[in-house]
Amino acid sequence: MTAKTTIAGADTFALQSAISGYQDEAYTNAKKLSGTGITSSNPNIDPSTETFIGQVRWFKPMNPTINIASLTDSTPGTGSVYSSDFINYIKTVRTYGATKVNLQSVVTQQDGLAKIGRDFAEHRAQDESDAILAVLRGVMISELLNGTAVAGGGTGLGGQSFTNDPTDKKYGFYVDLGSNKLISDIGKDPAGTGNVAYEGAARADKMLQAFGMAFKDQEPEYAYLVASPELMASFRSANLVDSDRVTDGNINFSTLFQGKFRLIQTRATQGLSSAEITKLNTGAGVDITAGSKTAFMILPGAIAMESLMVPEPVEIQRVAGAYKGGGTTTIWNRWGYVLAPAGYDWVGPSEAFPSNADYQAVLEAGNPLALTAATNILTTTTSVWKRKASSALNLGILPIFYQ
Repeated sequence: MTAKTTIAGADTFALQSAISGYQDEAYTNAKKLSGTGITSSNPNIDPSTETFIGQVRWFKPMNPTINIASLTDSTPGTGSVYSSDFINYIKTVRTYGATKVNLQSVVTQQDGLAKIGRDFAEHRAQDESDAILAVLRGVMISELLNGTAVAGGGTGLGGQSFTNDPTDKKYGFYVDLGSNKLISDIGKDPAGTGNVAYEGAARADKMLQAFGMAFKDQEPEYAYLVASPELMASFRSANLVDSDRVTDGNINFSTLFQGKFRLIQTRATQGLSSAEITKLNTGAGVDITAGSKTAFMILPGAIAMESLMVPEPVEIQRVAGAYKGGGTTTIWNRWGYVLAPAGYDWVGPSEAFPSNADYQAVLEAGNPLALTAATNILTTTTSVWKRKASSALNLGILPIFYQ
């Protein structure tokens, strides 16, 4: 006979006259982005700074002035100059805890906090993965505002192509494949017109073009591709998944094209909602294709991640007099980190720890709000992430939009 106890403080336990030990149901959350090579340490990030933000400095590329020496002209040569820049990064702190009624174990024969302790690593890893995805989406929105609205002092000019100037910030760092698929159907070209020449590796033509448009002649040795289950099925049907895997840290990655793309499989939502696409397309720049799906190509270490030293990372509080002297025990875990995407400056609020919603917010008159709540896409809406890199070729997060 099975029943749940109605005893206060123990009503989450199922009790029966002959009871076995509790088992833990497996977590089936979307596969995590944390623990992969898309994040890395950055020794220039100092997590011990005061206030909520810190800064990283660097020297910008020089445009040297080359003089032609002369034996007859005594005019002094023109010297070259250099300049530097900095980005802000923002800290965040997360907490996780629970309370047990001490005497519940007399009835349940179970320690109510044991489950909390066992699952802490899973919950922290999930929090970090969710935050990384929020940063990816925030950077994506930043670049879409460049291409679809008003950016860099002028009207947005869309995404990347093989010929655009990567230093022109009116081109967002993304590729819109329009009505094309990332992996075409068997016997059809990416636009679906039925060219039977598109089989095998040729089915990935648009994906390879997108990678080339973004990185041009600075194409990296390899990149990570965040792939949905649907996209993974397309790779397998095209027989593109390599037979050998690549080991990176303690993770074995399936790969494409002899390791060129390391696949991070997850069903986590990467794309934009129809309302978000509609909002972006009210801008003065180049519209993105309606109904687009999204895949991220990410360079190794594209997001710097540093842990914070949080006071009292684990704290236990006992209240002896609660429950008529039976007492309660509360345990809290605390952790924090910095997430800093390469080439971007945090320009969002700097007087509070950001949430995942804050990482993907936009700004109007300095106030953060959701993209769908923005009213001035045509003119003044910006992102909490501002591109600071001189060239888009120094960026590492590439959203690709496809049908």
